[in-house]
Amino acid sequence: MKAMIFAAGRGERMRPLTDTCPKPLLKVRGRPLIVWHILGLVRAGITEIVINHAHLGDQIEATLGDGSKYGAKLLYSREDTALETAGGIANARHLLGDEPFVAISGDIYCPHFDFEQVKDVLHDEDMWGNPYPADQRDICWLYLVPNPDFHPEGDFGLSMYTLNNDGTPKFTFGNIGVYRPEMFDAITPGDHAKLGPLLRAFIDKKLVGGEVYEGEWHNVGTVQQLELLNAPRAALAPGPRAAQ
Repeated sequence: MKAMIFAAGRGERMRPLTDTCPKPLLKVRGRPLIVWHILGLVRAGITEIVINHAHLGDQIEATLGDGSKYGAKLLYSREDTALETAGGIANARHLLGDEPFVAISGDIYCPHFDFEQVKDVLHDEDMWGNPYPADQRDICWLYLVPNPDFHPEGDFGLSMYTLNNDGTPKFTFGNIGVYRPEMFDAITPGDHAKLGPLLRAFIDKKLVGGEVYEGEWHNVGTVQQLELLNAPRAALAPGPRAAQ
């Protein structure tokens, strides 16, 4: 399995830090956010990692190099302007191959997420070994988190590991997912495309699975949130958190 880390965003709310440093290179506990992900993936044996970038992307490549110092093989998908999440994936299809891949945002902090679990969430056969028809198998698998303070209404409902758009209670998409490449067939490489509408369309077809991740998860959205993550651990409550 390959992985993709999204690192193309500008990080407007993190200014002035992101005027001179790409957001995924901001450090938490002495380590860049993106490096936490790389090391977590490598621990699970996922060593081929694609990173897209736009804003200050040269710094990302200069800092991470070819990935060998982390035990990884890093490939870069360069974007002149950020193409949004789905557009970024479509633009990197030639690097990701034809098998399902895991993708994660470069600006979240979830140091204990076990990437071993992502390897076996999209099934091609039922429990008796019978192949699922292509139009009846999950197209992707999303990891949801309990709703943080900044997003109390959540994004998606969940029933028996199948996501829905209207059910309750709702949970927040944790920006970690496993995707089949064909999910992005309709997007031309180089086009801007958001992930949300695409997800909701497939959810309506009952083709998106998922589960709730209860471990430490933080959306690093502001300078204050970054400072909180770097404060003494007693100052940081466990569980999903994000900037207010």
